[in-house]
Amino acid sequence: MKRARIIYNPTAGRELVKRQLVDILQVYEEAGYETSAFATTPEPNSAENEAKRAALAGFDLIVAAGGDGTINEVVNGIAPLEKRPKLAIIPAGTTNDYARALRIPREDPLEAAEVILKGKTFKIDVGQAGDAYFANIAAGGMLTELTYSVPSKFKTLYGYFAYLAKGAELLPRLRPVNVSIEYDGGKYEGAASMMFLALTNSVGGFEQLVPDAKLDDGKFTLLIVKAVGIADLLQIGAEILNGGKHVDDPRVIYKKTSKVVAKPLSDDRLMINLDGEYGGDAPMQFTNLQQHIEVVANIDDMPDSALTSREDKKLREYEEKFIEESKHIN
Repeated sequence: MKRARIIYNPTAGRELVKRQLVDILQVYEEAGYETSAFATTPEPNSAENEAKRAALAGFDLIVAAGGDGTINEVVNGIAPLEKRPKLAIIPAGTTNDYARALRIPREDPLEAAEVILKGKTFKIDVGQAGDAYFANIAAGGMLTELTYSVPSKFKTLYGYFAYLAKGAELLPRLRPVNVSIEYDGGKYEGAASMMFLALTNSVGGFEQLVPDAKLDDGKFTLLIVKAVGIADLLQIGAEILNGGKHVDDPRVIYKKTSKVVAKPLSDDRLMINLDGEYGGDAPMQFTNLQQHIEVVANIDDMPDSALTSREDKKLREYEEKFIEESKHIN
């Protein structure tokens, strides 16, 4: 029988996963997995270490139950391995960007677990940053400081509004960083307010920041906001909310790339945020590992444009239909 290991944060999401754990275990048993669970501890890399151990022990499925930080740790546990188990997600965090991109229910852990019963998976890209990995986003610059500044208890109580409140407080004090950013076919040198390197279309709860992101094409969506003032940032933010119009703004660089090298210039410090947590300082190289981990997803609810595999399938279907119909033209 196949085996699954649920790695859950017992304090995440008002302890909903913990309270529903027996029912969640039963769901994966129904899906054909002999299932066990592991509660993360306050020790550093608890989820990462358990994910690596379970993968090396031959588990077929790892279930990351918690916030984006728990998911990131699990990805870091299995991404370096030659033989990687499938990954499932039960979201129980503040923004749950990764689950949003995979169209996994974000309000009810049991409902999220039941996605496994649909039997749909696909292989998703993973980012590598130095020796670390990320599933959703790497970022650097002004607004990444928000993640480090909002206390965990505040995030638990107030969710995404905690970031907005802290952002209003910090914005007047933030300043651009002088950087060198190399990407496929180009390079930017100069002052930048922020840099985003996204794997999915959901970043900080916004789905219009990288509206054309694909999850399996081997490309990051690189977004660089040049040095601008507070008024400019607010205008760009309005463009993001207004259908993603920021992609054509001259104050923004918007590119698809499989690799990025970011370096600070002069004595500036460029702190790197990986999936919402501090991931070290630049200089740093980012590489897209195409279709690196197979994930359980609510594929039927995902747009065709999110997956190259589905777009290719649609194209083949149209081609086959055209060929078949052309036989009857004469």
